[in-house]
Amino acid sequence: MKIAKVEQPSFMLPNRLKLLQFFMAMMLLYLLFMSFEIPLVFKASVSTEKGTTFGFTLPMPLLLEEEPEDQPFRVFNGSKLHKVSTLSFNESFTIDKNGEFSELHKAAKHAWVVGNKLWEEVEAGEVKVSNFASKFENESQKKKNSSSDSCPNSVSLSGFEFRENFKGLMVLPCGLTLWSHVTIVGTPRWAHAERDPKIAVLREGDDAVMVSQFMMELQGLKAVENEEPPRILHFNPRLKGDWSGKPVIEQNTCYRMQWGTALRCEGWKSRADEETVDGQVKCEKWIRDDDSRSEEWKTTWWLNRLIGRKKQVSIDWPYPFVEEKLFVMTLSAGLEGYHVSVDGRHVTSFPYRTGFALEDATGLSINGDVDVHSIFAASLPASHPSFAPQVHLELLPRWKAPPLRNMNVELFIGILSAGNHFAERMAVRKSWMQHKLIKSSHVVARFFLALHARKDINVDIKKEAEYFGDIIIVPYMDHYDLVVLKTIAICEYGIRTMAAKYIMKCDDDTFVRVDAIINEARKVQSDRSLYIGNMNYHHTPLRHGKWAVTYEEWVEEEYPTYANGPGYIVSSDIAHFIVSDFEKHRLKLFKMEDVSMGMWVEQFNSTRPVEYVHSLKFCQFGCIDDYYTAHYQSPRQMTCMWDKLQVQGKPLCCNMR
Repeated sequence: MKIAKVEQPSFMLPNRLKLLQFFMAMMLLYLLFMSFEIPLVFKASVSTEKGTTFGFTLPMPLLLEEEPEDQPFRVFNGSKLHKVSTLSFNESFTIDKNGEFSELHKAAKHAWVVGNKLWEEVEAGEVKVSNFASKFENESQKKKNSSSDSCPNSVSLSGFEFRENFKGLMVLPCGLTLWSHVTIVGTPRWAHAERDPKIAVLREGDDAVMVSQFMMELQGLKAVENEEPPRILHFNPRLKGDWSGKPVIEQNTCYRMQWGTALRCEGWKSRADEETVDGQVKCEKWIRDDDSRSEEWKTTWWLNRLIGRKKQVSIDWPYPFVEEKLFVMTLSAGLEGYHVSVDGRHVTSFPYRTGFALEDATGLSINGDVDVHSIFAASLPASHPSFAPQVHLELLPRWKAPPLRNMNVELFIGILSAGNHFAERMAVRKSWMQHKLIKSSHVVARFFLALHARKDINVDIKKEAEYFGDIIIVPYMDHYDLVVLKTIAICEYGIRTMAAKYIMKCDDDTFVRVDAIINEARKVQSDRSLYIGNMNYHHTPLRHGKWAVTYEEWVEEEYPTYANGPGYIVSSDIAHFIVSDFEKHRLKLFKMEDVSMGMWVEQFNSTRPVEYVHSLKFCQFGCIDDYYTAHYQSPRQMTCMWDKLQVQGKPLCCNMR
């Protein structure tokens, strides 16, 4: 700030001397007061003094609120900071070696154009939805007056309706709840010749494999554009065509495009010492004992010899599905998992997995070699949190972002979230965001969201951001391949708005032990650059399959060393390097954000040494005791883990749903 020089006149009347002294004293007090504020304003204004950006214009989101009369010093209230990132495309784009725009930049440009238009509609109030706050305040009254059609107790479809009107996907409006059940009547088709390499592995000259299989899936809400919806339950009976050559049933889950470990039922009953699901075995038996020569068969054989029975008794436990034979299958939701029975007989049970909730199962998909005759779902819940954010968002002052009473932020945590993840964000606010280090503004946490395809959700996001003061909206249409843009926005916000020493990125289903994270970063010398997380070494790109990475996208045979995306930390100098290269048109973008961070850190490491810190306590899948971060945690698990930290003082897992 420049202060005009005050020139003293050539003459001064005696009665003005005291007035001048008083004026000079006031000026000194004013300059002393401004000395506390100027550095902060300067930090926020640096970004506006730089040149044009690389493809995007990065945000400068700090606004100072008016000083409260009852405060002796300025308070930076979280609710007064900008809630919209200005990360956006301009006329410059990165051009690849062939002189064309990369596919990632084309997708980013399209997502920004669509998202910017959506956000303008939201800002202009053109989206016609009811007021968010009033919906929450009148929640109890609306529950009483709501019709049963919005969340019906049961849903039924004929086979024709399921195929023609719903294209093989039955909508469960409000998901499932405890003891909900779905009954399917169908007929498996005859096996057909299959040459698809994704299904049948054939050698040259081999005949086509005969295949008969179908898939029943409980699907969740699609979080972002171009991302497959999560498979909360994947139930796959393979009558013919499995690699084992036998009829099997395979069950699995797929969360955020990552498949879990499959549970295969191959005809053997689960071991006696294996854990059960609500008292039911995971796999029932359908293979003949005399074919298997099992321990049970050997015992029976000795008994037969003892009593003199010569003829072997054949007991046939048939596979529950037969080609061109009608079946009645019932799927039910128990306390510990899903249970499947066919024609009145229990066949398999699948335990609930971390990261999935019953209310998330909003769709039932059936496809493959089966003719569906009818579907009936009953005992369904009365409401769903993702369609009614007011059910989960508690508009109470205690959950608001705390005022930033100083800008000595040691750690800034950017939390990636999807628009419809209202329950996940509320669980984070009520759990680890209540840590004393966050309440004291020593650590600051913010959610980073892109725009949702549903306009009403975007309006709710805007109102949520205005109330809680902890959301930064990146105005592009959410897209799975563009998560990397949120990561860059986190780095920029952390160094320019918060001036933090360390920057952390995590997901909204990650539980963070804030004190443990800080202590881990402090172990590294303060003058060293650091990169902390659960490191992956010598990982190779998948070149085939649905999630393949092409050589155009990634030329090298290995990825650089990178930390898993659910939680990692970088020092501020690395974040500065990322933002600087981004603005100088030199930052390479890759669709996998955690690999991108590893690539950027590797580039930084070539000029200044980086201390890589690897720890398995940054859990990639689930939770382990004494964790630093735990991934795939449901809202209920979040609050449970926080309660255990507060009551028992120990970082313990909560493995219930």
